[in-house]
Amino acid sequence: MFKQNLHTHSLYCDGKDTIEEMVQEAISRNFDVLGFSGHGYCSIDTYSMPFDKMEKYIQDVQQAKEKYKDQISIYLGIEQDVLGKRFEKNDPFDYIIGSVHFVNVADQYLAVDMDKNTTEKIVEFCGDFLTYAKVYYEEVKKIAAMDEVDIVGHVDLLTKFNEDESFIRFDNLDYLALAKECIDELIKANKIFEVNTGAIARGYRKSPYPHKTLLEYIHQKGGKILLNSDCHNRFKLDCNYKESLELIKECGFQSMMAFDGKKFVEKDLDEFGY
Repeated sequence: MFKQNLHTHSLYCDGKDTIEEMVQEAISRNFDVLGFSGHGYCSIDTYSMPFDKMEKYIQDVQQAKEKYKDQISIYLGIEQDVLGKRFEKNDPFDYIIGSVHFVNVADQYLAVDMDKNTTEKIVEFCGDFLTYAKVYYEEVKKIAAMDEVDIVGHVDLLTKFNEDESFIRFDNLDYLALAKECIDELIKANKIFEVNTGAIARGYRKSPYPHKTLLEYIHQKGGKILLNSDCHNRFKLDCNYKESLELIKECGFQSMMAFDGKKFVEKDLDEFGY
């Protein structure tokens, strides 16, 4: 049975653990693949890696890759923000996750995943949630043109604080039209969507990104997915994996993508040991 996570943070950005601690935890939880994805440099945040810190991050991951090669496959990735530095594929990263964490409203950049108060402020500046969603998904669409990006991170992150639908109903047709248009562009660009359990691990949600309605749409349109925990705490490395795999099956998927060190390959869901 196959078990992987390609979205992993450490002390080099906003994670709680060292590379070594995370690897040892992954081995103890029977992971076959662990990919690190520290936040690449972005001048408007406080947690991404400056260039000197990133050099040490790369070195530590590569050393762990060699040290534990007989126990687990470790890969070097980066999470690239649309507003941050762009990186080149395979130089030196094995893969790249592309994400949107900020929107520009009222001449300032605000984090879409900071807290509910910040989300309320963004909605207030935009006038309503639909206008906010349009701004957000226009940013996410930019990932389609980033050839270096393999995986789209938490595609509907703007709904982090909307699980109770206090901002908008998930079946709102105008909202869905914006999200689906973005998803269509990303599918055309052959991007892989992650089912991301990170907000569950941190107590903000009970279900993963993307919302089930959008996950079903990704399946209907022939999109590819994989399961990531967006791990910031080693004890949550496989948070909600079993439940998310059931959701993935309910949405009609019969396979997910796995990374073999050189390329992404499709595996039947029955091959995943969650």
